[in-house]
Amino acid sequence: MGPLAGIKIVEMGGIGPGPMCALLLADMGAEIIRIDRLQETGLGVHTDPKFNLLMRGRRSIAVDSKSEAGREVILKLIEQADALIEGFRPGVMERLGLGPDVVFERNERIAYGRMTGWGQDGPLARAAGHDLNYIALSGALHAIGRKDGPPTPPLNLVGDFGGGALYLAMGLLAAILEAKTSGKGQVVDASMVEGAANLMTTFFGLKAAGRWTDERGTNILDSGAHFYDVYETADGKYVSIGSIEGKFYKLLLEKTCLDKEELPDQMDVSQWPLLKEKLAKVIKQKTRDQWCDIMEGSDVCFAPVLSITEVADHPHNKARGSFVEVDGVLQPGPAPKFSRTPSEIQRPPCAPGQHTDEALADWGFEVAEIASLKDKSVIR
Repeated sequence: MGPLAGIKIVEMGGIGPGPMCALLLADMGAEIIRIDRLQETGLGVHTDPKFNLLMRGRRSIAVDSKSEAGREVILKLIEQADALIEGFRPGVMERLGLGPDVVFERNERIAYGRMTGWGQDGPLARAAGHDLNYIALSGALHAIGRKDGPPTPPLNLVGDFGGGALYLAMGLLAAILEAKTSGKGQVVDASMVEGAANLMTTFFGLKAAGRWTDERGTNILDSGAHFYDVYETADGKYVSIGSIEGKFYKLLLEKTCLDKEELPDQMDVSQWPLLKEKLAKVIKQKTRDQWCDIMEGSDVCFAPVLSITEVADHPHNKARGSFVEVDGVLQPGPAPKFSRTPSEIQRPPCAPGQHTDEALADWGFEVAEIASLKDKSVIR
């Protein structure tokens, strides 16, 4: 059932980090009802619900949240929940009559999770934005990229999912735990700017110590160092090298047949471009598979750079069950793993309003009440 079995969560329908947070909690066993808009019939970029993987693991009901009756349906669900997830701009939930003050009157123990880019207050709080904008303000985007090139968008992993979904999940779980002691709920204000900035903590320390510069592609972890980068192989594929520690670097030189005595010191930053050129020429002489035969499983700190198409076939990923197939769709499995209460994908992705009748019934609504709400077009 997962470590969160018995935890009940209401998710207000949204995109990006909110759904990712709900996915993580659902995989760990939480029972989640997602509330979609009554008029919600599309699936965004997807034409089939099974491909909308962020929607996996929970049920969806469609509710007219702008009507008094619809708002009462949502509040009745909230009364039974341990947590709420909402990802609207500041003020939207208040206008719907579902702000924290109203919710806490109905359920004083609930963890009220708010997911935004800029945070609930501040000059930018009500402005539109996306992952790229939020990590730009955090300092993370500026730090990612190669020398003499522009910042490189790291997909939407750093803002939406790393700084957003994961921080909201952690905050909600902390608030749920605290409520068991205090009996009081609280608002969890998760800002993607602040989450992404928090992920940068190490680099702020390095910068203060004079060991990190604002010039991209010149530092130890941003492709500046020859021993921490990706290299093209003879077949046009890539391998990753991360031989930071001296003993691992020594092994790298042995595996690539580079003579340590003829090379500058590993940590001589002025020689990194030259050393990178030498290592690149050596790596280019063999295919990716050949380098795997030579280095994989050793302490070089090596891995082939795999595509989404390739990852499920790698022996390590197979052995760990890191990727699973649901309804013919390959996808990452639940993480992390638990020894006694394993996580699992509870159900395939939901379509808007797909489970309205059954979910409401399971959460205590009478059959006649559900029928009446449908007749009045409050739910679909």
